[in-house]
Amino acid sequence: MSKIIRIGTRDSELALWQAKIVQSLLENEGHKTELVPVKSTGDLVLDKPLYELGITGIFTRTLDIAMLNHDIDIAVHSLKDVPTVLPKGIVQAAVLKRGNVNDTLVFKDNEEFLSAKNAVIATGSLRRKAQWLNRYPTHTIEDLRGNVNSRLQKLHDNKHWNGAIFAAAGIGRIGIRPDDAINLDWMIPAPAQGAIMITALGEDEFVREACSLLNHEETEICTTIERKFLNQLEGGCTAPIGALAYIKNEEINFKGVLLSKDGSKKIQVERVEKLGKHQDLAVFCADYIIERGGKRLMDEIKYTHRPINVVSTKSLTEDQRLLFHPKVVSKSDDFIKISLNRIRPQILKSEIKNVILTSKNAVEALVTNYSAAELQFQNIYCVGRRTKRLIENKIGKVKHVEKNAKKLAEYLVEYIEGTEVTYFCSDIRLDALPTMLSENNITVNEIEAYQTKFDGFEVDDSVESVMFYSPSTVESFARSNSNEVIAFCIGETTAKEAKKHFKDVRVAKVPTVESVIELVNEHYV
Repeated sequence: MSKIIRIGTRDSELALWQAKIVQSLLENEGHKTELVPVKSTGDLVLDKPLYELGITGIFTRTLDIAMLNHDIDIAVHSLKDVPTVLPKGIVQAAVLKRGNVNDTLVFKDNEEFLSAKNAVIATGSLRRKAQWLNRYPTHTIEDLRGNVNSRLQKLHDNKHWNGAIFAAAGIGRIGIRPDDAINLDWMIPAPAQGAIMITALGEDEFVREACSLLNHEETEICTTIERKFLNQLEGGCTAPIGALAYIKNEEINFKGVLLSKDGSKKIQVERVEKLGKHQDLAVFCADYIIERGGKRLMDEIKYTHRPINVVSTKSLTEDQRLLFHPKVVSKSDDFIKISLNRIRPQILKSEIKNVILTSKNAVEALVTNYSAAELQFQNIYCVGRRTKRLIENKIGKVKHVEKNAKKLAEYLVEYIEGTEVTYFCSDIRLDALPTMLSENNITVNEIEAYQTKFDGFEVDDSVESVMFYSPSTVESFARSNSNEVIAFCIGETTAKEAKKHFKDVRVAKVPTVESVIELVNEHYV
């Protein structure tokens, strides 16, 4: 046992405390040791949140290099900071018995702010931030970096902070846990939180054998499950993932969570397996998360720093947004604002024989003003399947539907019953339908059911393409933007307007938002 085991560690108080524990345990086994403190990138770069640095193993890389260069024999880490895949040649030599797994809130004055609408919490952890905002969505999170001591000092110095979140094990181990602190037992900790890990070179049999005596099997089993769950989900990017496994009554209890960065979305899993039959537990739970929207959520997180390349001129639903290919970074907003008009009762005092509705907005204007029983229409003609569906849900049977106004006009010229129609439309509408009908001796009574207001905005230079759903959305965009983009259009009428402004105009197969999204995906695949 003449070899001196050189113990690599970060030089923070907590890291040194952990290294000295390992040193003491090894020396109790009769080994000679030496501490070798080094600084990591995570200790040197303190002006950015950890998740923005984009470096895997930010606290471990320097020690890995030192070990591969044979400057140290082992490295001591907080296991939660260690990447799930170790560098080639480096292995996990031991995991010590786990300490407190919880996150802890250190607060100032009192805890009344927890029930307040506005409060400011400090943390540099994306996972803690997401879980806090999921529970307290109106609170504000500010970044907090540095070692444990400096973070506690920053909390004291920042008068507008109500509290900050720490790992209970960290502040407990070095004896600086304040009285004004509570464990957050509702917050799922980071995978392997509270555990200390020793790494060594795989080829160094002497050191690996020495460390093996320090290994705590129960902690190793639980942290391995948590880290495997993390590995299955993360795909190489930093994400708000929590995991905790513990053994009770010969059973492994596991709970895991994945959240969006802002905490607005949360997918959680809990499962119990018999000890010894738990080999597939991590994979099962990760697959459960992935199948319930986790893949899309991870893709969003992975590409969150990429510039927006597609803009939708209509606000999209969450289900519609999930249809985009991962290469698409989209933003959606209503470039057109609709204001429903009051429709005078005199217009509806007697049954109307022929009615034309070319948009869902016109339908909404009618049903906002009157009940279905008051809307006595003999024949209803409309544009679009979704307009037809809305009409039949709220008013009555549709006699005929076409995919655009021009085709509807052509149909009416041929098949209309009578020579008069009532057209519920916007203050801004295309001339094609009323003009064609008038030229064929069909009287068109236009009723302004709603007003269309342009509400476009200037888009970023990174935007390559735009989704349009009506000629009005094209005009609204063009009023605020002069850049050349690919125009993905819902139909031919919209495309006709787009061709006045853009060279590359593409039309969806069917006039639906989903079909426009499909068109976008085809371009970016």
